[in-house]
Amino acid sequence: MTRERRRRIIRKRRTGLGIVLVAAISFLAGMTDAAGLLIAGSFVSFMSGNTTRAAVALADGKPAYAGILLGALLMFVAGNALGIIIAHNAARRAFRVLAGVTVLLAFAAVITDPDLATLQFYAIVLAMGLVNAAVEHIEGLPIGLTYVTGALSRFGKGIGSWIVGAPRPDWSLQIVPWLGMVSGGICGAFLERALGAGVLWLVCALSAALAILTFFIPPRLQRRLAHRAPLQAAKMRPTKPGL
Repeated sequence: MTRERRRRIIRKRRTGLGIVLVAAISFLAGMTDAAGLLIAGSFVSFMSGNTTRAAVALADGKPAYAGILLGALLMFVAGNALGIIIAHNAARRAFRVLAGVTVLLAFAAVITDPDLATLQFYAIVLAMGLVNAAVEHIEGLPIGLTYVTGALSRFGKGIGSWIVGAPRPDWSLQIVPWLGMVSGGICGAFLERALGAGVLWLVCALSAALAILTFFIPPRLQRRLAHRAPLQAAKMRPTKPGL
């Protein structure tokens, strides 16, 4: 076996692992999103929707509701930031992030007091922001876990590029997060109708199961799922003029 062929096989295996992980985590996100929407009445990962609803609420003279939605935006941003902090220099970044998501979902699940509904809502939103740090790319291809609008946009652009004869590498992978989200959303909706807020415990259990499974993924492979800044800056450093 030549070295080049071996590299192709290894890359194919890494890509396959990344696809499976993205599909599983997107399923979790879709399940949580649907359950959270039905429980809280607002989106827990679709921040574009919450932005529009906050604007409409302000126009309708409902500043309190608009404030809750704007607070959700801040929590989602905070969750993304927290995910990067948690995963920073972690050997098993996906495991660490999913463990954090599990803790937040468990915290949301134990909240049963209606007076603490906003706190429960924010805990789920924070978890959905956090989960995005689990996987950031597959072999250099950017992947979104909860914001599938971007994935669908890249998928559409990939179709256009393919039609004009300039296909982008692995553009078809962009449909994976959407498939995971929609299948998880259907499952979460049906379970919420049957179990009510108790569905959060199932979502929490799924998150814990994924965290345990990712623990056994070699750290080297988990680190490759993280975003790496380009090294162009280092290459472009000015050199000292010759003497």
